[in-house]
Amino acid sequence: MKHDLPSPASPLKIGTRGSPLALAQAYETRQRLMAAFDLDEACFEIIVIKTTGDRILDRPLKEIGGKGLFTKEIEEDMLSGKIDIAVHSMKDMPTLQPGGLVLDTYLPREDVRDAFVSLNHDTLESLPPGSNLGSSSLRRRAQLMLKRPDLNVVEFRGNVQTRLKKLQDNVADATFLAAAGLNRLGMSEIIKSYLETDVMLPAVAQGAIGIERRQDDARSAHLLAAIHHTETGQRLAAERAFLAALDGSCETPIAGLAELDGSTLRLRGEVIRPDGSEAINDDQTAPIEDGAELGREMAQKLLSTAGPGFFDWKN
Repeated sequence: MKHDLPSPASPLKIGTRGSPLALAQAYETRQRLMAAFDLDEACFEIIVIKTTGDRILDRPLKEIGGKGLFTKEIEEDMLSGKIDIAVHSMKDMPTLQPGGLVLDTYLPREDVRDAFVSLNHDTLESLPPGSNLGSSSLRRRAQLMLKRPDLNVVEFRGNVQTRLKKLQDNVADATFLAAAGLNRLGMSEIIKSYLETDVMLPAVAQGAIGIERRQDDARSAHLLAAIHHTETGQRLAAERAFLAALDGSCETPIAGLAELDGSTLRLRGEVIRPDGSEAINDDQTAPIEDGAELGREMAQKLLSTAGPGFFDWKN
Protein backbone atom coordinates (compact mmCIF):
# COMPACT_ATOMS: atom_id res chain seq x y z
CA MET A 1 0.00 0.00 0.00
CA LYS A 2 1.31 3.43 -0.95
CA HIS A 3 1.30 6.07 1.77
CA ASP A 4 1.57 9.80 1.28
CA LEU A 5 4.71 11.19 2.88
CA PRO A 6 4.70 14.44 4.82
CA SER A 7 5.39 17.58 2.81
CA PRO A 8 5.71 21.28 3.58
CA ALA A 9 2.07 21.59 2.52
CA SER A 10 0.99 18.65 4.69
CA PRO A 11 3.55 18.35 7.49
CA LEU A 12 3.60 15.66 10.14
CA LYS A 13 2.64 17.42 13.36
CA ILE A 14 4.76 16.23 16.30
CA GLY A 15 3.40 17.00 19.77
CA THR A 16 5.69 17.36 22.75
CA ARG A 17 6.06 18.97 26.15
CA GLY A 18 8.11 22.15 26.14
CA SER A 19 11.07 21.32 28.38
CA PRO A 20 14.54 21.30 26.79
CA LEU A 21 14.68 17.51 27.21
CA ALA A 22 11.24 16.95 25.68
CA LEU A 23 12.21 19.11 22.73
CA ALA A 24 15.51 17.25 22.31
CA GLN A 25 13.53 14.00 22.12
CA ALA A 26 11.14 15.47 19.55
CA TYR A 27 14.09 16.70 17.46
CA GLU A 28 15.66 13.22 17.60
CA THR A 29 12.39 11.71 16.39
CA ARG A 30 12.19 14.25 13.54
CA GLN A 31 15.82 13.60 12.59
CA ARG A 32 15.29 9.84 12.42
CA LEU A 33 12.18 10.27 10.26
CA MET A 34 14.00 12.72 7.97
CA ALA A 35 16.84 10.22 7.52
CA ALA A 36 14.55 7.22 6.99
CA PHE A 37 12.51 8.87 4.23
CA ASP A 38 14.98 11.50 2.91
CA LEU A 39 12.68 14.36 3.93
CA ASP A 40 13.38 18.03 4.66
CA GLU A 41 12.79 19.62 8.06
CA ALA A 42 9.94 21.63 6.52
CA CYS A 43 7.96 18.39 6.25
CA PHE A 44 7.54 18.37 10.04
CA GLU A 45 5.99 20.76 12.53
CA ILE A 46 6.84 20.52 16.22
CA ILE A 47 3.96 21.65 18.44
CA VAL A 48 4.61 22.38 22.12
CA ILE A 49 1.78 21.47 24.49
CA LYS A 50 1.80 22.59 28.11
CA THR A 51 0.61 19.83 30.43
CA THR A 52 -0.83 20.01 33.93
CA GLY A 53 2.31 18.32 35.22
CA ASP A 54 4.43 21.12 33.76
CA ARG A 55 2.24 23.86 35.21
CA ILE A 56 2.07 22.62 38.81
CA LEU A 57 5.59 22.35 40.21
CA ASP A 58 5.07 23.06 43.91
CA ARG A 59 3.41 19.77 44.88
CA PRO A 60 4.35 16.08 44.59
CA LEU A 61 2.84 14.29 41.59
CA LYS A 62 0.96 11.85 43.81
CA GLU A 63 -1.02 14.78 45.26
CA ILE A 64 -2.18 16.12 41.92
CA GLY A 65 -2.95 12.99 39.96
CA GLY A 66 0.14 11.01 39.01
CA LYS A 67 1.75 10.16 35.69
CA GLY A 68 -1.16 11.01 33.40
CA LEU A 69 -0.63 14.70 34.14
CA PHE A 70 2.25 14.71 31.63
CA THR A 71 0.20 13.16 28.85
CA LYS A 72 -3.50 14.11 29.17
CA GLU A 73 -3.47 17.35 27.16
CA ILE A 74 -1.14 15.89 24.53
CA GLU A 75 -3.35 12.87 24.02
CA GLU A 76 -6.47 15.05 23.81
CA ASP A 77 -4.82 17.09 21.04
CA MET A 78 -3.92 13.91 19.18
CA LEU A 79 -7.45 12.52 19.38
CA SER A 80 -8.83 15.85 18.11
CA GLY A 81 -6.38 15.87 15.18
CA LYS A 82 -4.33 18.91 16.28
CA ILE A 83 -1.21 16.73 16.25
CA ASP A 84 -0.37 13.47 14.45
CA ILE A 85 2.13 11.85 16.80
CA ALA A 86 3.43 12.51 20.31
CA VAL A 87 6.93 11.94 21.67
CA HIS A 88 7.14 10.82 25.31
CA SER A 89 9.65 9.83 27.95
CA MET A 90 8.45 6.28 28.52
CA LYS A 91 9.00 6.34 32.27
CA ASP A 92 6.29 9.06 32.42
CA MET A 93 3.75 6.98 30.52
CA PRO A 94 0.77 5.23 32.11
CA THR A 95 0.58 1.57 31.14
CA LEU A 96 -2.79 2.03 29.41
CA GLN A 97 -3.48 4.41 26.52
CA PRO A 98 -6.82 6.12 25.86
CA GLY A 99 -9.10 4.41 23.36
CA GLY A 100 -8.08 5.20 19.79
CA LEU A 101 -4.38 5.72 20.58
CA VAL A 102 -1.48 3.31 20.13
CA LEU A 103 2.00 3.35 21.63
CA ASP A 104 4.12 0.85 19.71
CA THR A 105 7.18 2.74 18.49
CA TYR A 106 10.36 3.11 20.53
CA LEU A 107 13.68 4.73 19.69
CA PRO A 108 16.98 3.05 20.68
CA ARG A 109 17.26 3.15 24.45
CA GLU A 110 19.82 5.40 26.13
CA ASP A 111 21.77 4.76 29.35
CA VAL A 112 19.29 3.40 31.91
CA ARG A 113 21.24 4.41 35.03
CA ASP A 114 20.53 7.13 37.55
CA ALA A 115 23.20 9.82 37.78
CA PHE A 116 24.41 11.45 40.99
CA VAL A 117 24.66 15.24 40.58
CA SER A 118 26.11 17.59 43.17
CA LEU A 119 28.13 20.79 43.25
CA ASN A 120 30.33 19.68 46.16
CA HIS A 121 30.27 15.88 46.41
CA ASP A 122 31.33 13.12 44.03
CA THR A 123 29.32 10.09 45.12
CA LEU A 124 26.27 9.13 47.14
CA GLU A 125 28.58 7.43 49.63
CA SER A 126 30.57 10.63 50.19
CA LEU A 127 27.51 12.70 51.23
CA PRO A 128 27.87 13.54 54.95
CA PRO A 129 25.12 12.32 57.29
CA GLY A 130 22.30 14.85 57.53
CA SER A 131 22.79 16.12 53.97
CA ASN A 132 19.74 17.07 51.93
CA LEU A 133 19.14 15.09 48.75
CA GLY A 134 16.48 16.44 46.42
CA SER A 135 14.14 14.13 44.52
CA SER A 136 10.49 14.03 43.51
CA SER A 137 10.61 10.35 42.53
CA LEU A 138 9.03 8.02 45.08
CA ARG A 139 11.19 5.20 43.76
CA ARG A 140 14.43 7.13 44.23
CA ARG A 141 13.33 8.46 47.62
CA ALA A 142 12.44 4.98 48.90
CA GLN A 143 15.65 3.42 47.51
CA LEU A 144 17.68 6.22 49.06
CA MET A 145 16.06 5.87 52.48
CA LEU A 146 16.79 2.14 52.32
CA LYS A 147 20.49 2.72 51.57
CA ARG A 148 21.15 5.98 53.41
CA PRO A 149 18.55 6.52 56.15
CA ASP A 150 20.92 9.15 57.62
CA LEU A 151 20.13 11.57 54.77
CA ASN A 152 17.20 13.98 54.48
CA VAL A 153 15.11 13.74 51.31
CA VAL A 154 13.53 17.00 50.11
CA GLU A 155 10.90 17.50 47.38
CA PHE A 156 12.58 18.51 44.13
CA ARG A 157 10.41 18.88 41.01
CA GLY A 158 10.98 20.63 37.69
CA ASN A 159 13.03 20.08 34.56
CA VAL A 160 16.80 19.50 34.57
CA GLN A 161 17.61 23.21 34.46
CA THR A 162 15.23 23.96 37.34
CA ARG A 163 16.79 21.24 39.48
CA LEU A 164 20.33 22.47 38.81
CA LYS A 165 19.26 25.97 39.85
CA LYS A 166 17.89 24.50 43.10
CA LEU A 167 21.30 22.92 43.79
CA GLN A 168 22.94 26.32 43.26
CA ASP A 169 20.40 27.86 45.64
CA ASN A 170 21.30 25.25 48.30
CA VAL A 171 17.81 23.74 48.37
CA ALA A 172 19.67 20.41 48.41
CA ASP A 173 23.24 19.17 48.50
CA ALA A 174 22.72 16.64 45.71
CA THR A 175 20.11 15.08 43.44
CA PHE A 176 19.57 12.12 41.14
CA LEU A 177 18.78 12.61 37.46
CA ALA A 178 18.38 10.09 34.66
CA ALA A 179 21.69 9.72 32.84
CA ALA A 180 19.73 9.35 29.59
CA GLY A 181 18.23 12.82 29.83
CA LEU A 182 21.57 14.45 30.57
CA ASN A 183 23.17 12.62 27.63
CA ARG A 184 20.39 13.74 25.28
CA LEU A 185 20.84 17.33 26.45
CA GLY A 186 24.61 17.16 25.93
CA MET A 187 25.08 17.73 29.67
CA SER A 188 26.81 14.51 30.73
CA GLU A 189 29.70 16.57 32.11
CA ILE A 190 27.63 17.49 35.18
CA ILE A 191 27.37 13.82 36.22
CA LYS A 192 29.62 13.22 39.23
CA SER A 193 29.03 9.46 39.33
CA TYR A 194 26.63 6.78 38.14
CA LEU A 195 24.39 4.56 40.26
CA GLU A 196 24.95 1.13 38.74
CA THR A 197 21.81 -0.94 38.25
CA ASP A 198 22.83 -3.46 40.94
CA VAL A 199 23.03 -0.54 43.40
CA MET A 200 19.90 1.36 42.33
CA LEU A 201 17.54 -0.38 39.94
CA PRO A 202 16.06 2.26 37.58
CA ALA A 203 12.45 3.16 36.91
CA VAL A 204 10.58 0.98 34.44
CA ALA A 205 11.34 2.20 30.87
CA GLN A 206 13.96 4.72 32.04
CA GLY A 207 16.04 5.97 29.10
CA ALA A 208 13.43 5.04 26.47
CA ILE A 209 11.53 7.36 24.12
CA GLY A 210 8.09 6.24 22.95
CA ILE A 211 6.03 7.65 20.10
CA GLU A 212 2.24 7.55 20.26
CA ARG A 213 -0.20 7.82 17.33
CA ARG A 214 -3.86 7.45 16.47
CA GLN A 215 -4.84 3.85 15.81
CA ASP A 216 -6.50 4.69 12.49
CA ASP A 217 -3.69 6.91 11.16
CA ALA A 218 -2.12 4.81 8.39
CA ARG A 219 0.40 7.50 7.38
CA SER A 220 1.85 7.82 10.87
CA ALA A 221 1.89 4.03 11.33
CA HIS A 222 3.89 3.65 8.10
CA LEU A 223 6.36 6.39 9.07
CA LEU A 224 6.92 5.17 12.60
CA ALA A 225 7.42 1.53 11.62
CA ALA A 226 10.61 2.63 9.84
CA ILE A 227 12.23 4.01 13.01
CA HIS A 228 11.02 1.49 15.60
CA HIS A 229 13.83 -0.18 17.58
CA THR A 230 12.84 -3.81 18.09
CA GLU A 231 15.13 -4.60 21.04
CA THR A 232 13.89 -1.61 23.04
CA GLY A 233 10.33 -2.73 22.32
CA GLN A 234 11.08 -6.26 23.56
CA ARG A 235 12.62 -4.94 26.78
CA LEU A 236 9.76 -2.53 27.45
CA ALA A 237 7.14 -5.22 26.80
CA ALA A 238 8.48 -7.10 29.83
CA GLU A 239 9.00 -4.02 32.01
CA ARG A 240 5.63 -2.43 31.30
CA ALA A 241 3.79 -5.74 31.80
CA PHE A 242 5.52 -5.94 35.20
CA LEU A 243 4.47 -2.38 36.01
CA ALA A 244 0.88 -2.85 34.80
CA ALA A 245 0.40 -5.98 36.91
CA LEU A 246 1.66 -4.06 39.94
CA ASP A 247 -0.74 -1.21 39.12
CA GLY A 248 2.31 1.05 39.15
CA SER A 249 1.72 4.75 39.63
CA CYS A 250 3.55 7.73 41.05
CA GLU A 251 2.37 6.58 44.47
CA THR A 252 4.17 3.23 44.38
CA PRO A 253 7.98 2.85 44.52
CA ILE A 254 8.67 0.31 41.76
CA ALA A 255 11.84 -0.40 39.80
CA GLY A 256 12.38 -2.76 36.89
CA LEU A 257 14.89 -3.47 34.14
CA ALA A 258 14.91 -5.96 31.28
CA GLU A 259 18.10 -6.77 29.40
CA LEU A 260 18.71 -9.02 26.39
CA ASP A 261 21.41 -11.64 25.92
CA GLY A 262 20.99 -13.43 22.62
CA SER A 263 17.51 -14.95 22.64
CA THR A 264 17.17 -14.65 26.42
CA LEU A 265 15.61 -11.81 28.38
CA ARG A 266 16.66 -11.11 31.96
CA LEU A 267 14.19 -9.17 34.10
CA ARG A 268 14.94 -7.66 37.49
CA GLY A 269 12.11 -6.17 39.52
CA GLU A 270 11.87 -4.43 42.87
CA VAL A 271 9.16 -3.00 45.09
CA ILE A 272 10.06 -0.81 48.06
CA ARG A 273 8.03 0.40 51.01
CA PRO A 274 7.52 4.17 50.59
CA ASP A 275 9.43 4.84 53.81
CA GLY A 276 12.41 2.80 52.62
CA SER A 277 12.09 0.29 55.44
CA GLU A 278 11.93 -2.80 53.21
CA ALA A 279 12.54 -3.87 49.62
CA ILE A 280 11.50 -7.07 47.84
CA ASN A 281 13.16 -8.01 44.59
CA ASP A 282 13.41 -10.78 42.02
CA ASP A 283 15.69 -11.69 39.11
CA GLN A 284 14.60 -14.14 36.40
CA THR A 285 15.21 -15.04 32.77
CA ALA A 286 12.94 -16.26 29.97
CA PRO A 287 12.93 -16.46 26.17
CA ILE A 288 12.47 -12.98 24.69
CA GLU A 289 9.02 -13.82 23.31
CA ASP A 290 7.84 -14.66 26.84
CA GLY A 291 9.03 -11.33 28.32
CA ALA A 292 5.58 -9.86 28.96
CA GLU A 293 4.38 -13.06 30.64
CA LEU A 294 7.53 -13.07 32.80
CA GLY A 295 6.78 -9.47 33.79
CA ARG A 296 3.25 -10.36 34.88
CA GLU A 297 4.40 -13.46 36.79
CA MET A 298 7.15 -11.55 38.59
CA ALA A 299 4.70 -8.83 39.61
CA GLN A 300 2.32 -11.42 41.08
CA LYS A 301 5.17 -13.06 42.96
CA LEU A 302 6.32 -9.77 44.47
CA LEU A 303 2.77 -8.76 45.37
CA SER A 304 2.11 -12.05 47.16
CA THR A 305 5.42 -11.75 49.03
CA ALA A 306 4.73 -8.13 49.98
CA GLY A 307 1.21 -8.74 51.23
CA PRO A 308 -1.52 -6.14 51.74
CA GLY A 309 -0.55 -2.66 52.88
CA PHE A 310 3.05 -2.90 51.64
CA PHE A 311 2.78 0.41 49.75
CA ASP A 312 1.00 2.23 52.57
CA TRP A 313 2.93 4.98 54.30
CA LYS A 314 3.79 4.17 57.90
CA ASN A 315 3.19 6.95 60.39
